[in-house]
Amino acid sequence: MTDPRDALTIARTSNGKLVRRPLSPHLQVYKPQLTSVLSIMNRATGIALSVGTVLLVWWFVAAATSDNAYAGVSGFMRSPIGLLFLLGWVASLWYHFFNGIRHLAWDAGYGYNLPHVHATGWAVIAVTAVVTVATMIAIVIAL
Repeated sequence: MTDPRDALTIARTSNGKLVRRPLSPHLQVYKPQLTSVLSIMNRATGIALSVGTVLLVWWFVAAATSDNAYAGVSGFMRSPIGLLFLLGWVASLWYHFFNGIRHLAWDAGYGYNLPHVHATGWAVIAVTAVVTVATMIAIVIAL
């Protein structure tokens, strides 16, 4: 009896000869590289921004509804878990923003050589960290 996976890995060439197609290597095969990690982070921060926007809408609706509703949301946002959510949202916002600028430069045709890609990738991480800390300090002072 043949392996059922053979149906996925065995094919015919244009002249009818049977050949075994290579399987795509999985994530365990590849060592994570800066470019792949930054790409995954860009997607993850986009999702985090969507989730964080729900909290922002909750805050706006509470502010428009009543003082009690606003006080409830404000109390949650000042709690440790609320501040953690806020930190994640702010970090996602800044990372997505700075990486978006990097992508705009690529769209314009700049920065495709590998040393420049790595330099701008590390710069995005560094600037994101600095601006996130500064933003969180401003938020905590304002609270």
